[in-house]
Amino acid sequence: MTHEFDLLVIGAGSGGVRCARIAAGHGARVAVVESRHWGGTCVNLGCVPKKLMVQASEYGDMVEDSHAFGWNSTRGTHDWAKLIAAKDQEITRLNGIYVSMLEKAGITLLTGHARFENAHTVRIEPSPLAPTEAPRTVTAKHIVIATGSTPMKPDIPGAEHAITSDEAFHLPARPERVVIVGSGYIGIEFAGIFAGLGSKVDLVYRHELPLRGFDEDMRAAMKEAIHVRGITQHAPASPTQISKNGSTYTVTLNNGHTIETDCVFLATGRRPKIDSLGLETTGVKTAENGRIKVDSKRETSQPGIYAIGDVTDHLNLTPVAIAEGHNLADRLFGKERPRSWSLRTTPKAVFFSPPLASVGLSEAEAAQHGTVDIYFTRFTPMRHTLSGRKDRKTVMKLVVDQDSQKVVGAHILGDDAAEMMQGVAVAVTAELRKVDFDRTVGIHPTSAEELVTMRTRTRETPATR
Repeated sequence: MTHEFDLLVIGAGSGGVRCARIAAGHGARVAVVESRHWGGTCVNLGCVPKKLMVQASEYGDMVEDSHAFGWNSTRGTHDWAKLIAAKDQEITRLNGIYVSMLEKAGITLLTGHARFENAHTVRIEPSPLAPTEAPRTVTAKHIVIATGSTPMKPDIPGAEHAITSDEAFHLPARPERVVIVGSGYIGIEFAGIFAGLGSKVDLVYRHELPLRGFDEDMRAAMKEAIHVRGITQHAPASPTQISKNGSTYTVTLNNGHTIETDCVFLATGRRPKIDSLGLETTGVKTAENGRIKVDSKRETSQPGIYAIGDVTDHLNLTPVAIAEGHNLADRLFGKERPRSWSLRTTPKAVFFSPPLASVGLSEAEAAQHGTVDIYFTRFTPMRHTLSGRKDRKTVMKLVVDQDSQKVVGAHILGDDAAEMMQGVAVAVTAELRKVDFDRTVGIHPTSAEELVTMRTRTRETPATR
């Protein structure tokens, strides 16, 4: 059968766009369909605007810190509307760049809601992005689902009164009081944003420590950093009800406590955005958590249909989706061996103030494979010896496999942690040993030099296997 396109990508986020561009570069006839935002969640309602808002939240402290360095500066008031307008202007610019990149690559852009009619046929209906667009049906030999994820709310009374990250980026005014539920990336980062801009923040989460899945020492360090930021933590606790009282809200917790607030922000997870795709017509299977099942080649249970990014049950990070899309396009249309990535050593960062960054295994994960040596340091960074923020600590940790002496994990909480971790991730991916760190000359004076001067083992952790 002859198809209109060799490849149809559903979703113009980072992963889908990379897949489309690489495939087109290999000579494939490619189309991309998008219903809402060119650039996807990361550019419009995720990483990019969130990082801009994190940066905005840090300037007030910088003004105060400058006094210790001799500056006669005054902390003013923050203009929320101006920040949102500037953020929106940058997002609009990036939307245009994504569209331009696709068009220059010779890719057909289709705007609307995509719904499968069968494994090779997709119906495209009008969407808010193009409400007057005429419906169209297209066929493709290969179809990639890259529709990302969307926030979900817990099933509790009054959840309809709460916002999610989607709405947080477009609030008309900054709430003076906000309750944030959830201590993953989104909950922690927005807690820091609102606190830094002057809001009273209450953070509610289910476990004793925030950031489930991270190294335990770093989770404890983050809990302390949240406290230092002036955020009130309610843990372990969960909301059981949200009540509206005029223009304010009451959040009732399962421990009996109540919190009065101006805004309730639910950061309680995300689910794949696949409900309207009509997957039931294709034979594509999903897991119990709703995410699409794929094999190591990102192919679903239906031959010719693939899934990348947050719709799958792999690492839900933008660079991972990009790597998956690039690799898939190479494999389907490239003549040379597909490029590969070390997803096992994917670095990650939580953009709090200070940020936390990590690569490789936690101490507990590494101990499942054998005995590990732990190198740990905690100190006041140079800037804060003058600023007076001596409770704003930097924490660093190296996890070393004892038998091979390879550094299998690295974790940093502190100023510029994410910037430092990118280089460390290269070393961990290259399976360098602790001695390679030791024989590397540090840059002085920096916090980063601590990574190569931690010579004394802090402790030995026995294998748990």
